[in-house]
Amino acid sequence: MIDWDDIRYFLEVARSGNVTSAAKVLGVNHTTVSRRIRQLEDRHGVRLFERLSSGYEMTAAASAIYELALELEAKNQEVARQLFGQDSRLVGEITLTMPHDILDFCLMGAVAEFRSDHPQIQLNLLVAKGLKNLAAREADVAIRLTPQPPDYLIGKEITKLQHGVYVNTKVDYPEKTPLVVWDDEKTLPEWAVGNFPNGEIALRVDDLYSMYAAVQAGIGIACMPCYMPDALASMQPKATIKRLPIALPMSTWGIWVLSHVDLRHTARVRRCREFFIDRLERSKQLYAGAQSQFVG
Repeated sequence: MIDWDDIRYFLEVARSGNVTSAAKVLGVNHTTVSRRIRQLEDRHGVRLFERLSSGYEMTAAASAIYELALELEAKNQEVARQLFGQDSRLVGEITLTMPHDILDFCLMGAVAEFRSDHPQIQLNLLVAKGLKNLAAREADVAIRLTPQPPDYLIGKEITKLQHGVYVNTKVDYPEKTPLVVWDDEKTLPEWAVGNFPNGEIALRVDDLYSMYAAVQAGIGIACMPCYMPDALASMQPKATIKRLPIALPMSTWGIWVLSHVDLRHTARVRRCREFFIDRLERSKQLYAGAQSQFVG
């Protein structure tokens, strides 16, 4: 009989190709991962990984069981969700995930309110980059920016997102217009081509607040989802970052509140999902761009 933990360790090393990354996911020391893999190999008399200078590479024996191990993982996750899905108590832990800029500038007050209203629910927040896997219960409730969530998630779309072009009104750009764009935009983005024919990319960033800070520092003009600069403007009445009167189409991406369909009857998950749907509905115009103050 194989211990489920053996499968977990095997899968994480197979996915990452090294014990250090696997150890981080598993929450253990890398030497523990190495020891567990070695013990698994010794117990069954088979070599699962070739130890190379570049990392761990699966052998033919490992490749033969990899898909079966993935199926076992999926079944284990399903059992865990089904059990959790029957919990009718407003007590215990919930893991909530969302983009850090939405939490920091738009929803931290709502988080405080939820904690005050439900002191017996332990709320854990995950805001690091990358989507959390709700099927694997990496999170229970997600506030997510997406064009369309997968079918196994339930919830509600609050609104489609509106973007705007923002400038620091205290900075003049007499010649070429410097632009702050996303790190994967190698040429002038569409919003800039028609409005700033003399534009040039001054800076690429991979984070929304960094984009805002670059505009604030006078590095250039940027196209951002309106909720970030508008939320900051409401906190800073003398903010010099304003939206230019440039009409942009509504994004195909919306802001959603989601959880796994198997958790639809879990009392504290349902309460959390409904609470944040309500709070986002109250401020939906912020995400739809209706509160922006144009440069006059």
